[in-house]
Amino acid sequence: MRKLVSRKLVLQNLVLQNLVLQNLVLQKLGVGLLAGAIALPVAAAARDYRAGAIEIDNPWSRAVPKGASVAAGYVTIKNTGTEADRLVESSTPVAAKVEIHQMTMDNGVMRMRPLSGALEIKPGETVELKPQSLHFMMTGVRGPIEQGKPFKGTLVFEKAGPVEVEFSVEAPGAPAPGTKGAGTKASGGHDMHDMHDMH
Repeated sequence: MRKLVSRKLVLQNLVLQNLVLQNLVLQKLGVGLLAGAIALPVAAAARDYRAGAIEIDNPWSRAVPKGASVAAGYVTIKNTGTEADRLVESSTPVAAKVEIHQMTMDNGVMRMRPLSGALEIKPGETVELKPQSLHFMMTGVRGPIEQGKPFKGTLVFEKAGPVEVEFSVEAPGAPAPGTKGAGTKASGGHDMHDMHDMH
C-alpha cells in the first residue's frame, strides 16, 4: 500500500514538474500554461452564464430535508444592455412550480408574497435575489435537495430568451457561496423560505 501511494506521489510530482517546465518555456512566448490551467476551473466554478445582454451569476440554493415541500433559490442578474429585459418564467426539474417571491412588512410582521408580474431588469441594473429579499420560491419539491448536489434550472427572459443554469446547493442557513458570515435565519432557527408554510 505504501509503495502504491509513493508511486502516485512520484507520478504527481513528475507531472507538476513537467507543467512547470512547459510554463517556463511558454512564458518566453508570452503564454502562461499554468495560469490558464488554474483560471479555467475557477471560471467554471463561479457558475456564471450569459445570454445577450443578460449576465446571470452564481445561482444557488440551500439544502432541504427529505419530505420538504418548499425550497428557495437565489441568483444575481445584471443587464449590460441599453434596453430593459424581464424575467418572465423560471422552472426546475426538482420542483413542480417556481415563482419569484418578495418580502413585505404587514403590521410589523415580515411576510412573503409572489411578485406581481415579471421581474424587470433595467439597463445597467443588477438585481440580486437573496435571502430575506426577492428570491425564487420552489414549491412541490420532488425529492430532497442535498448539499453538494447541484440541480438544473431554466430562466426565461423576454428578450434574452431561455437560459439553462445550474444551482449549487449549500448547507441549511449557509450564506451565499464566496461570501463570509452566518446565513440568514428566521425566528425559531428556520430558513426564511420555511415561513411560506406559516402564512
